[in-house]
Amino acid sequence: MTAAEILIPPRFSAATEAGPVQAGAVLRLDGQTMGTRWSVQFVAGASTVPHALRDGIEALLADLVAQLSHWEPTSALCRYNQAPAGSWVLPPPDFRAVLEAALDIARHSDGALDPTTGPLVDLWGFGPPGPRASPPSAAEIDAAAARVGWQRLQQQGDRLLQPGGVQLDFSAIAKGHAVDRLAEWLDQAGFAHHLVEIGGELRGQGVKPDSLPWWVEIETPEGIEGPPTLIALDGLSVATSGDTVRRFEHQGRRYAHTLDPRSGWPIVAAPAAVTVLHPQCREADGWATALTVLAPDIGLVLADRLGMAVRWQWSQPAARTLCSAAWRQLAEDEDGIAPPAAS
Repeated sequence: MTAAEILIPPRFSAATEAGPVQAGAVLRLDGQTMGTRWSVQFVAGASTVPHALRDGIEALLADLVAQLSHWEPTSALCRYNQAPAGSWVLPPPDFRAVLEAALDIARHSDGALDPTTGPLVDLWGFGPPGPRASPPSAAEIDAAAARVGWQRLQQQGDRLLQPGGVQLDFSAIAKGHAVDRLAEWLDQAGFAHHLVEIGGELRGQGVKPDSLPWWVEIETPEGIEGPPTLIALDGLSVATSGDTVRRFEHQGRRYAHTLDPRSGWPIVAAPAAVTVLHPQCREADGWATALTVLAPDIGLVLADRLGMAVRWQWSQPAARTLCSAAWRQLAEDEDGIAPPAAS
């Protein structure tokens, strides 16, 4: 393996601190959810029944889709979006947890992440109505943007007001939340040493039977050269946002799928990738989107103030990389864990 950037967590998880993992093998289960694929790897004993675990995982994921999906017409989220103006709705627990996390990021990022962007997402062709070949008109954008604004949301206890026209979209944070819930489910089921992934968002804890951590390589965006980046995911999550996959082009201009909720338009000069490390995958997922929207100088100051490990990468007009202080610190603290051997 060529020389790589190695990132080591600042502390071990409780599972690792408890001592060597008991004898067992790494099992893997996978499937489909939220328009992408999920996978879990975990250290299991000889008595583990994989199909029973699969049933539990798929039931959990189905429940999350039934609460959080922007694409399922009968989901709790869609029912809220369709509720009459002035009505109070009692969202289910995961719905409330995701909304609270999204609102917290909205407050800290000046609305760079906004859970009410549903009208804009649909208008630009990145939601259930389907893709479009050309951008909407300025009048259409203004009309959709008038329905967006996280400050319009009002809560009384666990109830949420539908003021009229609010259309929630949790696409920027729901996968990360699902990763967290799967990791918690595995922990409670007695599988403390695990790695969970949904659509490229990951969370790891503990070690494998060989006492090595769950090494994860961050995918390098097209057009960027350099050594790979390996992360030892023990008590850490990683999420990446960027414009390399979902976008469309019209008359020579590229329109990224990441929208700025404050303007109603796709961001300009979008980074090829923004990668965030955080103990919670939900926060890593949401912040990856928010920091993609924010200007890099503002995002860097914010990441450093909050102590977040973040890396920005651009491929256009020239390749460049920007890292927060916490990211650089993780890269410097390499002692104690050896990277995987060359294969």
